Amino acid sequence: MRFSIAICFIFLLSSSAILSAYPIDGYAWTGIRRLLYQQLVEQDSIQGKKLNEGATKSMEEIELYLYERSDLDSLHQLPEVDPELQKGLDRIFPHLHESYSVTLLDITPGQPMRYAKRQETRGFQPGSVGKLAVLTALFCELENIYPDCFEDRIQLLKNRQIEAGPWAVYDHHTVPVYDPKTQKRVKRQVTEKDVFSLYEWLDHMVSVSNNGAASVVWREALLMREFGADYPTLVKEKSEHFFEDTKRTKLMDMAISVVNEPLEALGISNDEWRLGQFFTRGATGIIPGKGGSIGSPLGLMKWMMELEKGNIVDPKTSLEMKRLLYLTDRRIRYASNSGLKDDGVYFKSGSLYKCNRDIDPNCAKYAGNVYNYMNSVAIVERPDSVVYLVALMTNVKGRNSAWDHNRIAGEIDKLFPTRTIVTDSISVDSVNISISEEDYSKQQTDEDDED
Repeated sequence: MRFSIAICFIFLLSSSAILSAYPIDGYAWTGIRRLLYQQLVEQDSIQGKKLNEGATKSMEEIELYLYERSDLDSLHQLPEVDPELQKGLDRIFPHLHESYSVTLLDITPGQPMRYAKRQETRGFQPGSVGKLAVLTALFCELENIYPDCFEDRIQLLKNRQIEAGPWAVYDHHTVPVYDPKTQKRVKRQVTEKDVFSLYEWLDHMVSVSNNGAASVVWREALLMREFGADYPTLVKEKSEHFFEDTKRTKLMDMAISVVNEPLEALGISNDEWRLGQFFTRGATGIIPGKGGSIGSPLGLMKWMMELEKGNIVDPKTSLEMKRLLYLTDRRIRYASNSGLKDDGVYFKSGSLYKCNRDIDPNCAKYAGNVYNYMNSVAIVERPDSVVYLVALMTNVKGRNSAWDHNRIAGEIDKLFPTRTIVTDSISVDSVNISISEEDYSKQQTDEDDED
């Protein structure tokens, strides 16, 4: 049985409206203002670029494919390696850098689950993939405040307005800001005075990977832990006094436990995935890091599997988190492979690189020669009903890893045979298309890069 929620009493502005990082009919549910801009674009009321077919799923079309699936052996157990899938995965990597590490899980409905892996326990700096842990933390704390009412949690996300403060700076990532009155949208960096709803902060954290938004969301999860049922009416002055009056060591311990305890509850060990530091200097100036951050393909795959099973808090919460990951903006890196353009893709990537210009004056972006981490987490849902999860992590110095992940996405997709769909007597096949590194580079812009 797959799980989806039918949303009632929502006024749909357009049956074909598009969003940037949430299902196409989500504006009324979330209150994220920039989504209204995207709806007006689709209605041709204002100019803007429309999206590919794979980005136009509605809220009701997004499902949890492992919810109450009968062939799951254990609560947190991945299946045994499938020899055929493993053989195919191994063929992709024989001549590539030794750091390439990946987990791959086929959860196609009506078919046995299949699993393959390569260096699945190897640890990497997770970069922005770690924001999934912050997302998990916030929804766990929401459940503690409203244990019996999912709808109250959604209303708090939608209606509570939060000021950024020093936690949100500095971050070079821009966020879209839309004014419904003037119908003007701009992309700019977050400032300390910015005020967005909790839902908008979540969206900025996930869709454009804004580091300031991630620090703000982490802060709010910590405040939920501290103030509990009083959080919905918590005023700015009281929260500031809490951070000023509480010892740093206690704040450090609280911050770490808020984001890492939910992962541990899902069967993910600290060696498989943990966060140890906020995402901005403004935030670390208030709460320093502790213990370092690490991620592995195994830890990330466990998280995706528990999401699809509906085990992150509860099925409704898991489904809402999956919606937040649904890519309806211009795709980058792994997700930008042309063969996935008609597929539904739920995606988060993260990178961290460093260049030593003394060694190589021409050291380029995403090609660091000191370290060059690039991580991709994706759930791919093809039109031919194939569904698979992938976690890919690399540290290949001196290579354009953004393009490498794009290329590998196409190779992994080829591991799943095309299933013919018959619609109105027309046979439609899923096709994978590859592009060159030069063409890929032309398609990417700094404006949409994330860390």
